[in-house]
This record gives sequence, C-alpha cells and structure tokens, in this order.
Amino acid sequence: MIRVAVVGTGGISESHLRAYLDFPQRCTIVALSDVFPERAQARRAELGLEQAQVFSSHEDLLAGVEVDLVSVCTPPATHERISVDFLTAGVNVLCEKPMAPSLAACDAILRAERQGGAIFSSVAQNRFRDDVVRLKSALDSGLAGPVSHVQVDSAWWRGLGYYDMWWRGTWEQEGGGCTLNHAVHHVDLLLWLLGSPRSVSAVLTNAAHENAEVEDLSVAVLAYERALATLTSSVVSHGEHQQIVVQGRHARIGLDGQVVAERAQPNGFPAPEGDGDLVQQLRALAAGHRPLAHTGHRGQVDDVLTAVETGRRPAVDGHDGRRTIELITAIYQAGVERRTVDLPLGGDDPYTRAGTLAERAPRFFAKTASVSDLAGSITVPGSDAGIEVGR
Repeated sequence: MIRVAVVGTGGISESHLRAYLDFPQRCTIVALSDVFPERAQARRAELGLEQAQVFSSHEDLLAGVEVDLVSVCTPPATHERISVDFLTAGVNVLCEKPMAPSLAACDAILRAERQGGAIFSSVAQNRFRDDVVRLKSALDSGLAGPVSHVQVDSAWWRGLGYYDMWWRGTWEQEGGGCTLNHAVHHVDLLLWLLGSPRSVSAVLTNAAHENAEVEDLSVAVLAYERALATLTSSVVSHGEHQQIVVQGRHARIGLDGQVVAERAQPNGFPAPEGDGDLVQQLRALAAGHRPLAHTGHRGQVDDVLTAVETGRRPAVDGHDGRRTIELITAIYQAGVERRTVDLPLGGDDPYTRAGTLAERAPRFFAKTASVSDLAGSITVPGSDAGIEVGR
C-alpha cells in the first residue's frame, strides 16, 4: 500500500486527492500540509480523510510521518524546494505544473531525483485524454504527411479578481503569466506531438489586468526545420475556445476530431471533392482508438502509482517538464528582448537561472491586492476539445 501525502490544499489539490481515492486498493492518503492549516483541515473534512494527519509545513510533514509519494500542489515558486526536500529523502514526487519557474530549478530537481533514487513526475494530465491520444496516433501514422503548420490557441479568460490571490500576478511568486501557468498544458502537448523547435520569436503584453505585473497575452512563432507553429497564450479570451490544428502536406487534423484533405487540380487549386479516401483512413484510425481506462489527473496518478509499484519511469518525467520550461523560457526571453531565440538554451544563458526573468521582465502594472483565498470554483472550458486547467 503506497502512503500518499499532498502538500498544498488549494483548488487543484482536490483533483489529486480524488484521483488517489479512486485507487483504494493501491494507496492511502496519510497526510496533508498547507501554510494555512485551516484550509488543510477543511479539505480533510470535505473528503472524509479522517486517517490523514495535518501539518502546517512540508518540513513538519516530512519529519512527522512516513510517506512513499507526495503530490506538490503549491505555488510555482515553491516547487523546487519542496520537491528537492522530498526527493533527497527518497520520497517519490508528483509535482503540479509548471515544474518550476526556471531551468536552474528544474535541474536541481533532477539532481535530487538522481541522488535520492526516487521518481519525479511533472503533471501533464492532458496527455491522458482520448482526444489527445487520437491526435498523436494520427500524426504518428504519417497519413497526413509532413507537418507544415500547427496552430495552438491556449485561450482562457480570467477576471481581475484572479490576480488578487497572494502568489499570482508577480514575476517573483508566480514565475510568469498565462504563458507559464496556463499555456504550459499546450506547450507540453506541442512538444509531445512535434518535438522541440529550432528557434522562437514572441511578443508579450498585459491587455486587460491592471492589477498584475505579468503578461495576460502572448503570441509566439516556433520555427521547426520546415514547419512553423503559432502559439497564442491568453487569459483574455471570452468563450475560452481552445484548439490544436495540425496542417500536414496531405491533410488537416484537429484536436476536435475534424479531418480535411484537399486534392489538387492540375492548376494547383483544390478540387471540389477533396481526398475522401484519405479522410476515411484517418477517421477509421480515430474510430479504432481504444478508450483510456483512466483520464486526466486520474490517468496520471494511475501511471505514477504504477511507476512506484514497478520501478519503471513515469510516462511524464522531469525531463519532459524541463523541456516545457525551456520552451516557455525561450518565449519569455524572445518577448522581453524582442529578438529570435535559438534552442536549446545554453547552460550559460542568463535566462536559465532563477531571478533573471523577474529582473528583466516588464512590470506591466503593479499588483494591487494579496489575499490568501478566493471564493468560487475552478472551471474549465466547456468544449470537448478544451484543455483541463492545472490550477
């Protein structure tokens, strides 16, 4: 029986806790920790976790109870310290997105994983979705041909009050705005689908949140060897219409399941009827997909539990998390310095270090409020093609 603890009992912790509770024969929740212990007590009562001890710090938890696996559900700036402490003690870690705000912090986590002999997994729950797996299978099949263009819209909407939470809206605590804390889901999927680009250019702005230092909108262009990807990261998008659309040489495939394949006339213009045979092949491939047994956070928790039980690597590990942070860092660097940034980032690049972004990034506005909690529920886009938010 795997002994589980959760550090940080805010909104996203519920997804982790309920996922663990779905596997009662494999794990038991023994501890909760929060800098606001009354919040941990409330979460304990809400979910009927009578057996779980409550601590006011992760250090007290680590010293006070034996655990095999911990979910880190705290603000981004704390991920490095908490993960390193548990990994060094030989405790396996499932850490919410983003892995950490800097590449130096990611590297410290990976070192601790090696030294402690434990497992680290970076949350990327959207890889555990049927629509995403179908899209990857279609691309891997090669039926659509070489990729020409990928359009990624990481579209969210948040009101002013969102940035009143104490850790949000500052470069030091949140580590960035929508590019880091919302588009992280789409960046991970883009890298999983296509691999890393060769270079990045980007622009950043704060269009609608005068109470936050960080960006609420960015647009990046990612250059591959012969393809381009455009990534819009936003918390100003009414309707939250999110999408991933891949244009291959032979067909267009969308995360929403739409497939289009043109057929050229002799003059190069599209024929009226299109390529019906190819469309049917791609639809048959999607129809043959066997639904995942567990999806979202539950799917990733299942995978991490299996990794702990068997000693294999998790499906999403710290190296995956680091690659996501590297691309996001390059987007920030390109936007702040107004230039194209080549990948991979060199070890001596100042933007790989903690503090460089906070030092150089523009403060679009001053943060004007700092509260410990906010009323209301976490909501996700209503479209079937939406991406589940992490916090």
